[in-house]
Amino acid sequence: MTNIFDLGGKVAIVTGANTGIGQAIALSLAQAGADIAAVGRTPAQETVEKVRALGRKAEIVSADLSSIEPVQRVVDETIDKLGGLDILINNAGIIRRADSVDFSEADWDAVIDTNLKATFFLAQAAGRHMLAQGSGKIVNIASLLSFQGGIRVPSYTASKSGVAGLTKLLANEWAAKGVNVNAIAPGYIATNNTAALQADETRNRQIQERIPAGRWGEASDIGGAAVFLSSSAANYIHGHVLAVDGGWLAR
Repeated sequence: MTNIFDLGGKVAIVTGANTGIGQAIALSLAQAGADIAAVGRTPAQETVEKVRALGRKAEIVSADLSSIEPVQRVVDETIDKLGGLDILINNAGIIRRADSVDFSEADWDAVIDTNLKATFFLAQAAGRHMLAQGSGKIVNIASLLSFQGGIRVPSYTASKSGVAGLTKLLANEWAAKGVNVNAIAPGYIATNNTAALQADETRNRQIQERIPAGRWGEASDIGGAAVFLSSSAANYIHGHVLAVDGGWLAR
């Protein structure tokens, strides 16, 4: 039987591919057969080396997605270096924390520009190419705060709620034209970004007690979901936000 999760011959852009979830997604896609354009503010050399060790092509595409200036170049450079574009993983993102009464305009703009504005305009640039070829998969990285309010992260919550909305909007426009647009909402994932929470004995215990699975997620758990949504197995899935959270939202 044909492997419906096979990504052989596909080219994927993964933003924020340097470490953590982005790196895990890049490696998971490569294990499924995809070639990778590893996009990051700093060169994702380790990710590229690991992808190449799996026998796939990989190229560094350096880009600071705090503005939309490099967006079209990311797409053009990927196509030039790897010969096409079939998958976009919009993973790059930042967070700022402060009480809402003290939250600054600078922190608001920085998060919205990276998490929401760049996500839309990179999807737009990739979408133009995918629509022209009649096929493509776009996977945005949302958050549990696409569903919940959170505390002390107003711009992050707003941005990730916006990502969920944009995912549905783009799916409505592009589903009939061969392009799937979906999102993944990671739960608590054990990465460098959450090291402080994991090291806090009280918070770590509270978090694990709240998760039905009883453990933190691994970055590879998000990678598996990304492979699924990027594959032909998900051809009839449009505008969905897939929570990969150990059951957090089910509580």
